[in-house]
Amino acid sequence: MTNYIIQTIVFQFLFLAVYELLLKKETFFQWNRLYLCITPLIALVLPFIKIPALKTTIPQNIEITLPEITLGATPDTAQNTLATATSGISAFGMIVLVGIVVSVAFFLWKLYKISSLKRKGKPETFKNTTLIHLPNSTDAFSFVNLIFLGENLDITAKKHIISHELVHVRQKHYVDLLYFEVLRILFWFNPLIYFFQNRVAILHEYIADTQAIATTDKKTYYQNLLTEVFQTQHISFINTFFNHSLIKKRIVMLQKSKSKKTQLIKYLMLLPVMTAMLCVTSCEEKESQTTAEAEKSGKPVMMVDTIRFSKNAINDVPFAVIDQVPVYPGCENLSTNEERKQCFADKITQLVSENFDTAIGKKIGLEGRQRITVQFKIDKDGNASDIIARSPDKALVEEAERVMNLIPQMKPGEHNGKEVGVSYSLPIIFEVRSQDE
Repeated sequence: MTNYIIQTIVFQFLFLAVYELLLKKETFFQWNRLYLCITPLIALVLPFIKIPALKTTIPQNIEITLPEITLGATPDTAQNTLATATSGISAFGMIVLVGIVVSVAFFLWKLYKISSLKRKGKPETFKNTTLIHLPNSTDAFSFVNLIFLGENLDITAKKHIISHELVHVRQKHYVDLLYFEVLRILFWFNPLIYFFQNRVAILHEYIADTQAIATTDKKTYYQNLLTEVFQTQHISFINTFFNHSLIKKRIVMLQKSKSKKTQLIKYLMLLPVMTAMLCVTSCEEKESQTTAEAEKSGKPVMMVDTIRFSKNAINDVPFAVIDQVPVYPGCENLSTNEERKQCFADKITQLVSENFDTAIGKKIGLEGRQRITVQFKIDKDGNASDIIARSPDKALVEEAERVMNLIPQMKPGEHNGKEVGVSYSLPIIFEVRSQDE
């Protein structure tokens, strides 16, 4: 889940960067509106898309961190470790859930504020929409098919405002803003959603200004923008006519010449950006799914990395793409790769648990948790080779390598009809109880 969240945020950042650098100043308002609405959704979907053709063109050189085998732990220690992990997951889930609940509550509060204004105002039907005249107010905004107008606005201002807000209503700009409200609720922790919504709201103003000025006097429209700067309701999913920070931008954009059609080529920048994103998602190891399953079940599962230790490493094949995985003695009758992987994992776990000298810690005076990382390969002859253990203590390294050398000869992995080597990485946590326990 964490990896998915990071990927979506990075992808959305890249899409937003393309908009800011290349598209923001163009007058292709409707194209930009479509771009800003679609790209956040594309970023949410892309991590699930895997294209095999892209996968095979990229070296798989990521070492995967695996669920650990814990040795020497008492039942209480194991239970505490499991409880800590479970509570950590629950805490993360609770934080996300609380954030969603708060976001929903805030959204409902904003709807309540609009509803309250509607009840206080005086309705008037006007061109298939409803004007809500607000007493003792200078507010001006629209939501769905409602246009809210403060009664303290002068007649000339109201004329321009109605013309402007009718564009919002006709083009259903509120749909875009409500769409981003949903994204803000579900992904409240992602700040980029707020940036996307803000950019879309600005575009809505450009679109409404461009169409409204075609039906009104241009000079008085400018004067109205410059002089009628009022406070308004701060609600993220309404289209406000008066906004301090937007006035200058709107005037500049109104005076800007239309972008040449040749500038539409800038949208083609999406192609290399999305291709790069698909390369990232497609070259991920499929074994990450097995890791997630292992974490849920609590079983340590052997996963494969692509680190090579011998001079013949170029002939090795990643576990994620191999046709037939190595087969541990006793697993021959299993028919699928997944079943053989699990059997392999169970056999290695049993081998390590039964043969690792758990008394070695006290013999050399160690205490607490000791981490050992073992990397090894089942070569094309089915033998365990290139065994390398890493640990702060030399004795633990030697013991881990001794145990891994007990792996029996296997039926080697096969790929494209040839016997190949496959590399593995296994973390081991060794619990050494203190003398007082």
